[in-house]
Amino acid sequence: MARYYLGVDGGGTNCRIRLADAGLTTLADAAGGRSNLQIEGGEPAFRSIMDGTREVFEKAGVDYAETKNTYACFGMAGGRLPSAREAFEQRAWPFAKTRVYDDIDIARAGALGGEDGGTIIVGTGSAALAVVNGRRLQCGGWGFHIGDQMSGAILGRELVRWAVEAGDGLVEGSPLTDAVVEKLGGNLDAVMDWSFRDRRPADYGALIPLFFDYFDQGDAVAEKLMAIELGYIDAYVSWFKKRGVTRMAAVGGFGTRLYPLLVERYGDFIVTPKHEPLHGAVILAKQNFESQ
Repeated sequence: MARYYLGVDGGGTNCRIRLADAGLTTLADAAGGRSNLQIEGGEPAFRSIMDGTREVFEKAGVDYAETKNTYACFGMAGGRLPSAREAFEQRAWPFAKTRVYDDIDIARAGALGGEDGGTIIVGTGSAALAVVNGRRLQCGGWGFHIGDQMSGAILGRELVRWAVEAGDGLVEGSPLTDAVVEKLGGNLDAVMDWSFRDRRPADYGALIPLFFDYFDQGDAVAEKLMAIELGYIDAYVSWFKKRGVTRMAAVGGFGTRLYPLLVERYGDFIVTPKHEPLHGAVILAKQNFESQ
């Protein structure tokens, strides 16, 4: 009897689904809609995954009835709360077995090939997770308002704040702070108006490419803000090492850009990610259910 593994990388805007054979060779990928577990009690996520499952089986040329021989693992945005994961796991899935994780779990599994070690997500948000001798250790991931210290959203917000304070003459400005003011309207009144328009983390994170443009040119403010960013990462690296973690990967668009600096700062403690989070979900599906 054939055996299959299905992985899901569920994000707030869309989700991705992968079907793999018993050897974890990818048979097909598919895409679905928004999949945050905190949105409408997970109902949109359920529909997205079910629609994507039908699509991925069709693309793979595998009879949909084979879902009964398929073991599934989902890594979901909004899955930080155990109660949300457990409720979603209990839905009427067609699979032989289903396991639901936070999205950082599949990021870690993919980056480290399912082996022990730590991973930081450094994107619009940020969080950290490690597995050491089977023990799961999680830190951060509390969101833009009370956490996400390493994130592009927080750095972007600090960049806007610095630009405004430089405009007031409270701190030293630079070409970067001038560029931020220009991008957000051309003067401080316009920047304030921009900030009042229900700005979300992604709006601040969208400033990170501009930040890197000036950092690469040696901009003084960019260098000061990067020192703050690396200081936050230092805290997570220290947290990992105190718990026996011997290697760490960084994932997320911002984290990928930081890799040269991280290698320079932490040496061989930093490793290059092996796989994307979607394949991490497939790896976890096999690790969870291979013996069943």
